[in-house]
Amino acid sequence: MPSMIRTTTLPSGEAVPVLGQGTWKMGEDARRHADEVAALKLGLDLGMTLIDTAEMYASGGAEEVVADAIAGRRDEVFLVSKVLPSNASRTGVPAACEASLRHLRTDRIDLYLLHWPGSVPLTETVEAFEALKRSRKIRHWGVSNFDTHEMEELVSLPAGDSVQTNQILYNLSQRGPEFDLAPWSRQRGIPLMAYSPVDQGVLARNASLEAIAARHDATPAQLALAWVMAQDGVIAIPKASRQEHIRQNVAALDIELTSEDFAEIDRAFPPPRRKLGLQMI
Repeated sequence: MPSMIRTTTLPSGEAVPVLGQGTWKMGEDARRHADEVAALKLGLDLGMTLIDTAEMYASGGAEEVVADAIAGRRDEVFLVSKVLPSNASRTGVPAACEASLRHLRTDRIDLYLLHWPGSVPLTETVEAFEALKRSRKIRHWGVSNFDTHEMEELVSLPAGDSVQTNQILYNLSQRGPEFDLAPWSRQRGIPLMAYSPVDQGVLARNASLEAIAARHDATPAQLALAWVMAQDGVIAIPKASRQEHIRQNVAALDIELTSEDFAEIDRAFPPPRRKLGLQMI
C-alpha cells in the first residue's frame, strides 16, 4: 500500500502530496529508460502520485518516460506538464497540449503550466488554458518561474485568479522567494511548487547540513528536502532516476525538524533581508 504522504490544497480545493516526482533530464538516454520508468513506478507505489514533466524535457522524451510509468494506473496520478512560452499563444497552447497528450498517452493533464513568462500576452495564454479546461483536455492550469509582480499581473486578468500553483526554483541555496513571493502566495492560498529542492545535488554535499542531518540519522540531501517540505504551502518535486534515491526522498518525510534545527539552518543559509529577483534554471 502507498505510504501516507502529507498533502497541501490547491485553490480548487483538491489535495495534492507535498512530495512529488520531477522528470527534468529524463528521457535523454535510451539506456536509462528502464531505470527511469522503474523509479517513477516505485514512487507511485510509495505514494508520490504527483509527477511533473514538460514538453521541453528531452523534446517530449520525458513525457514518454512518464507514459510508460503510469500505464495502467493513470487514475492514481496527478499529472503536471508545461507549455513553452513560445507555444503560449491562442493557437499554440492547444497544439502543444495535444502533442503532450500524445506523448503521455492520456486524455487529460491534471495541471498544465506556462513554463516561464514570455512575449505572448498573458490574457491570450489564460484564454487558451480556460478553453482547454472547457474541452476537458486539462483539469487545472498554473504557471512556473513567475515573480511577485508577474503573479499580480496574472491574477488581475479575467480568469487569472484560476491559477493553481507557481512552480519556482526554491531551496536552501535560493531563499529569495521568502521575502515577498512566498507570503503573497500563502495569503492567496496558491501553493508554490519547488523544483531543484536539493539544488541539483549541491546541498547533498553541504558540510553545514551534515551535523544537523546526523541528529536525525539522515543525509544532508534528505535534510534539505525535509526543510522545503516543512514550509507552509510548498510542494517539492525532486527528480530521482534510481529506486534507491526514491526511497531516500520518501524517508525525508519522516524527518521532524526542531526549532534548534531551523535556527541552525538559518545561520548557515540566512533568509533574505531584501527583495531578490526570482532565479530560474
